[in-house]
Amino acid sequence: MTAAPIHRAAGRFQLDPAGAVFWPDRRALIVADLHLEKASSIAARGGLLPPYDSRATLDRLALLLRRYAPERVIALGDSFHDEAGRARLPAEEASLLARMEAAHRFLWIEGNHDAGTGLAEHAEAGAVFRHVAGPVAAGQVEFSGHFHPKARIATRAASVARPCFVADAHRVLLPAFGAYAGGLEVTSPPIRALFPRGGQVFLLGRERVYAFPLAHAGKAA
Repeated sequence: MTAAPIHRAAGRFQLDPAGAVFWPDRRALIVADLHLEKASSIAARGGLLPPYDSRATLDRLALLLRRYAPERVIALGDSFHDEAGRARLPAEEASLLARMEAAHRFLWIEGNHDAGTGLAEHAEAGAVFRHVAGPVAAGQVEFSGHFHPKARIATRAASVARPCFVADAHRVLLPAFGAYAGGLEVTSPPIRALFPRGGQVFLLGRERVYAFPLAHAGKAA
């Protein structure tokens, strides 16, 4: 798999086709919106989803940890679908996550789904990490999640919607990493409002990411 490099004030970052960012200078892997135990949360309210989302998400994360061997993982909120999600992890998945945490230092940012389970935000070396995008100081680059961005492109057979990154000189909006996370079109007002001067869409492919201007997203659909 081929990651797409981008350069910002805080350094060089690699946008991985799996939907994560690697920060080589800091040996940090950045992920957003794992939504672990979403299926069990919905089941408690009478909904029906196959209860395999946490395992699928953690297995995908394990592949990235082997690929990049980061010292740290920065999780940008909504890592669990609710505040009790960690407690509901099945024994095997809980053990897998514990092994990851033992091998790599996890920095948990809290989100709107898992409020109170981590830091409100974190800043270092010219980068700020938070769940929901906010004001960005001069010279900073912000990494956030929350909106689960996706973009739609036309193929010969039909249009295809895929998760994506959205970025400009000051922000990088990450796709949701969770197996059952869903997504919001990059043409939607909440995402457009974050990029008033335009930006780049990095669509996730199987082996690479595909970049095109945010302004072309509507045309691509």
